[in-house]
Amino acid sequence: MSHQLPAMQPLNLPSCALRTQQRDGQTYIYDFLRRRHVRLTPEEWVRQHFTHFLVHHKHYPAALLANEVTVDVCGVARRCDSVLYHPKGGRPRVIVEYKAPHVAITQAVFQQIYAYNSVLRADYLMVSNGLTHFCCRVDYRLMKVDFLQDIPRYEELGGQS
Repeated sequence: MSHQLPAMQPLNLPSCALRTQQRDGQTYIYDFLRRRHVRLTPEEWVRQHFTHFLVHHKHYPAALLANEVTVDVCGVARRCDSVLYHPKGGRPRVIVEYKAPHVAITQAVFQQIYAYNSVLRADYLMVSNGLTHFCCRVDYRLMKVDFLQDIPRYEELGGQS
């Protein structure tokens, strides 16, 4: 059953239809990628809007996206917020890190996603707090990172393998 959403900060992302439910005095939001309700937090609010944005506005295939992906970083189990996989071979193509809207996107946030990428070696890294979004392309041959002006459409990711 859907309930009225609690007051959450408006985001710099398109609106989307979100389903919520109340359990034990807490609000849960339906995560269409994990196919289950998860506790609604400000970061989860950003994740749900951003994944809907990627799928419905940037045409990323939902079947290739996953939320809360466990990664071993130097012997410590960490969780990437979202990962887009290549359709062939299942190699990570994009890693997305979310923060709550009140959390500034700082160098520490980029260091966090770079740590995940040291293991996953994705082609693109995205960071968003729902208000500000960054996307960069990693060129492993030239050992450089290029920041893009916008979040690319799925078709614009190119045929990198």
